[in-house]
Amino acid sequence: MDFSNKTALITGAGQGVGEGIAKALSSYGANVSLVGRTLSKVQLVADEINKNGGSAIAIQCDVKDSKSINNSIESTLTHYKSLNILINNAQEVPLGNILDVSDESFVNGWNSGPLATFRFMKECYPHLKGDGKIINLASSSALRPDSASYGAYAAVKESIRSLSRAAAVEWGSDNILVNCIMPLAKSSGMEWWMNENPDEANEFLKTIPVGKVGDCKDDIGEAVCHLLSDGMNYITGSTIMIDGGQAYLR
Repeated sequence: MDFSNKTALITGAGQGVGEGIAKALSSYGANVSLVGRTLSKVQLVADEINKNGGSAIAIQCDVKDSKSINNSIESTLTHYKSLNILINNAQEVPLGNILDVSDESFVNGWNSGPLATFRFMKECYPHLKGDGKIINLASSSALRPDSASYGAYAAVKESIRSLSRAAAVEWGSDNILVNCIMPLAKSSGMEWWMNENPDEANEFLKTIPVGKVGDCKDDIGEAVCHLLSDGMNYITGSTIMIDGGQAYLR
């Protein structure tokens, strides 16, 4: 896998899966534009990547705001002169039972997830034509048999899958590949929950055939790099599970 002279824009890159993907792509030579709501977080990741010999810039962006989205794309192009890979990872999470989730929480989930993905894909489209690749973050929450408290979150994440499939079909002739991943990763939030709830965490681990929660870089980031590599150029419009076999995609 060689991403030299390729530029990737990654949203939500200040922590968790976004950070893991950024570090993995950088390790294979990609220029990475790290986009996040909190500049200090993405700057720390960018500094670490640059210290280790990679090339990264940090851009503050509220993905719920179209002007902020456009600025992040323009800043990426100004600095790196090209854009080849788009990773839509940022997402506010509207969890809770239907009666408990507020309109505001659901709208924020929609605006930060499918609407932001929609906007980023449209604005990046002219720059991705010819050899572009898009990875959008979906979730296995819609596959859960125990879907209580996951309905609103699953709704916004499934919308991203629908948009991704349409983009893959419509943009295939432009040689833009669009896929989704459903990762199960040891993000800071997941790690906190497992430490605070050891008994529940042990039961949770039993539902994962390989017996562990994936590392954000070594498991999720590396898998994304493989999916973005030239050997995967016949895959588009798909959803790839990166979850140790936990969920069953029907």
